[in-house]
Amino acid sequence: MKHAVRVAGIDHTFWCDEKDSLLTGILKVNSNGIPAGCRGGGCGVCKVEILSGEFSTGCMSGAHVSAEDREQGKLLACRVYPRSDVEIRVIGKMMRRFERAA
Repeated sequence: MKHAVRVAGIDHTFWCDEKDSLLTGILKVNSNGIPAGCRGGGCGVCKVEILSGEFSTGCMSGAHVSAEDREQGKLLACRVYPRSDVEIRVIGKMMRRFERAA
């Protein structure tokens, strides 16, 4: 099942399948200049803030996502899987490039 993912601040929406991470969904629609990093939850490049919606997560490096980050919905897009429509804000190292590419 696919869900709408709205990117706050740049008014951009894309569709992401439940089996795909948010990062995979972003890269499918616009990989132009967006750094992806390790894609395994270890480098912290793809940090986003989940503003609304339901999702599940995979393992992420504690060096890049603290317990406080988790409580605030600040997670790595490569390890977040949508379970409903979600709204995110890009806050990691890819923010500047994502805004230019979108």
